[in-house]
Amino acid sequence: MTTDEIKELLIKDLKPSRYKHTIGVAYTAMALAMRYELPLRHTEAAGLLHDCAKCMSDDDLLKYCIDNYIELSEAELNNHALIHSKVGAVLARQKYNIENEDILDAIRFHTTGRPGMTMLEKIIFTADYIEPGRYLASRLDEIRKMAFIDIDACIYMISSDTLHYLEITGCVIDNMTKQTCEFYKEYYENWRKANE
Repeated sequence: MTTDEIKELLIKDLKPSRYKHTIGVAYTAMALAMRYELPLRHTEAAGLLHDCAKCMSDDDLLKYCIDNYIELSEAELNNHALIHSKVGAVLARQKYNIENEDILDAIRFHTTGRPGMTMLEKIIFTADYIEPGRYLASRLDEIRKMAFIDIDACIYMISSDTLHYLEITGCVIDNMTKQTCEFYKEYYENWRKANE
């Protein structure tokens, strides 16, 4: 399926604001792909499809998980906003004919991240946070700049800020988000020391 065909389906399935965000993520992801020398076609597909399940209702997400044998963590069961990533990866394969495992993993882990992400996973995780339509995060300008300097340091900044936000708002925190933050923390601290 071409990216134009994917867009035609997405514009029907997503709310206008979600579609605008999706285009922003795909655009940002391709800019990062040029910086980190990744294929643009795969990166664009992952960016376009990262939220392909986002507009499903909680009931539909849970039913989809049951029907497709998708295992959910305790955190996902208590915070349905986390489920769309796993459902999106399966939906991308079933509805959008995506067979590339790197693309599917980038969709699967774009919300929580994970330790030792591939470059495509890092790019989609980062692009989702920094795309042009985002404006609420406190260090957004600094994080956007860091994304093009050192993406591993950027991932620590994003995951650290995300954890802080989830803690102060009392939201359920997925253990994978904590693991991601811990994994990239040492890298960030070493980077910061080397660049002081």
